[in-house]
Amino acid sequence: MIRFKLKELITEKSFREGRRITLQEVAEGTGIHKTTLSKMQQPTTHNVTTSNIDLLCKYFDCTVQDLMEYISEQ
Repeated sequence: MIRFKLKELITEKSFREGRRITLQEVAEGTGIHKTTLSKMQQPTTHNVTTSNIDLLCKYFDCTVQDLMEYISEQ
């Protein structure tokens, strides 16, 4: 299963910038619909395009490994 670490990245960016970052702000900054971002915050896997992954990595200035991780379902 792929787990997205979007909540963690939003929290880290908020801390670094000393202000609250909202999901709406991420949506506006990336061009990714807020509903898509919201689904990515859920614990179940969500089908996300590579272009959205690229946009999020640019927005958070992070790597793919910072954005998501593989968790074995065993």
